[in-house]
Amino acid sequence: MSYTTIQISPETREKLSFLKSSPRETYDELINKLIELIPRGDDEGVYENEFRVSLLNAKLDVIKGRTYSFFDVKKSLGRE
Repeated sequence: MSYTTIQISPETREKLSFLKSSPRETYDELINKLIELIPRGDDEGVYENEFRVSLLNAKLDVIKGRTYSFFDVKKSLGRE
């Protein structure tokens, strides 16, 4: 198997190191486990990679509070 080098900041490396299940786990194994958390598809079929990325970005938007509730949108449209 061949390997390549990637550039990450020391802060990112530290965050990744806290996610390792053991000191012997490689970063390659860890990154692959994280990738597996993104759904591959559902009953209707396999998702395109572009859609999988959008799912991940949407999840991050929710976590970071960059979303609006239905009631907030309704209120902003004057339809309370």
